[in-house]
Amino acid sequence: MISQPNRFAIVALCAMLASAAAGTAHGADAAPTADVMPAPGPARKVSIPVAREKTLSNGLRVVVASRNVTPLVSIALYVRSGAEIDPPNLAGLTDLTASLLDQGTATRSAPQIAEAADALGGSFGTGAGFDQSQVSISVTTPKIGEALDLLADVARNPAFAPEEIERERRQMLDDLRVALSQPGSISRFVAARAVYGDGAYGHSAGGTPASLPRIQRDDIVKLHDTFYRPDNATLVFAGDIDLERAVQLAERSFGDWKAPATTLPPAPAGQGTRKLAPTIAIDLPGAGQAAVTAVHGGIARNSAEFYPGIVADAVLGGSYSARLNEEIRIKRGLSYGAHSSLDTRRQAGSFGGSAQTKNPSAVEVAGLLLGEFERLSSAPPDAEELAARKGSLSGNFGFSLETTRGLLGQVASLAVDGLPLDELAHYLDKVQAVTADQVRAFAQAHLGRDGMSVIVAGDAQQFADALNKAYPDSERYSVAGLDLDSPTLKPAPK
Repeated sequence: MISQPNRFAIVALCAMLASAAAGTAHGADAAPTADVMPAPGPARKVSIPVAREKTLSNGLRVVVASRNVTPLVSIALYVRSGAEIDPPNLAGLTDLTASLLDQGTATRSAPQIAEAADALGGSFGTGAGFDQSQVSISVTTPKIGEALDLLADVARNPAFAPEEIERERRQMLDDLRVALSQPGSISRFVAARAVYGDGAYGHSAGGTPASLPRIQRDDIVKLHDTFYRPDNATLVFAGDIDLERAVQLAERSFGDWKAPATTLPPAPAGQGTRKLAPTIAIDLPGAGQAAVTAVHGGIARNSAEFYPGIVADAVLGGSYSARLNEEIRIKRGLSYGAHSSLDTRRQAGSFGGSAQTKNPSAVEVAGLLLGEFERLSSAPPDAEELAARKGSLSGNFGFSLETTRGLLGQVASLAVDGLPLDELAHYLDKVQAVTADQVRAFAQAHLGRDGMSVIVAGDAQQFADALNKAYPDSERYSVAGLDLDSPTLKPAPK
């Protein structure tokens, strides 16, 4: 063990050697290297298991990604219906239904469910998004059978107790009130309406202040009875289990789950008619900052443009040194961070860029977002930039597979969206195959001014006049008068 004085001496010696080396490197015959980014290292080797599947006689699809490195298994039951099935005026119904699954069943109370999960040493969760609802648990291999029984009970036999409905409703309303006090959340709500209009993807998946109080227990029971059925579900295993064992356990816990005789209702159209002005200002008086979003209609997950799209996303906003952050934060100091997001859903998608900034600089930031979107159409990444962004995507993908939950998520996203399971094995190759011309073509098709919406949420007194001057087709709303249930954001005439 190094003693304290010697440790300081060693640190000082290292500093002297580093200083000497720097002096040599920056001599008359050497080019400065301090600001040169090191070349990307070799691609990480990623072990990608081959997912296998079998469908039970009742229609339940069982998918298994086996990896027996550690005695752990993550399991999730996915229902292939999400917030897109919320009835008109009942935004948040699917999310509320999913959140109630572990709040009591016909035989267990909410505390008993939590105790059972704790006894298994498992992490239990429920949730819903667009296109899917899910119940999941992760446990050690010897506990798989018991964990699956618990998961089946929660998914198949929820009690939907009135007191639990009210408690969860209050929690969702509290969360919503907080969200509606934050410019970033407001901007995201409005961006969904801007892209998807009156389509099923346009409403708030977490509900609205008006819709959540309207939801009745009968609505919850009806949704569960209609969509939680084996022929609309996929049971996914990832980790220390093989297909044969998974099918045996699935038969034991889900084999007697009968599909209704009625036909599964079709999902409503996710994309609808857009009803908003191209530029929207949301007035949140007294807000310390403004949230700026530029968003354009994008692609569905099964699009042939998916891989050029994720590389374009990485170029624009996937890292600290990506283009949006470079222009908005690093060069100008207008924000703590600027990002982009490619959102791909089963039917449609969007591509957006966002940043939070001071209210007076909101219009400048909007112009920078739009400018970088357009620049990608004419100035695609060079070889060095392209390699760096591909390396980032590949590295993140590799890291996501290192846990059973990460592996589960990757496999489930393919299964739930109806994509081939072997797509997982081709991900890295397809990322590396994307060319700069493909990125340029994606930008030209999906990031042009035509069809782009700009949303600025903040203290409008500080930016509304400048926004209207820069974008004369803008409209202004107050957050107090915002109707998130309406595709126009305006209350219906009484």
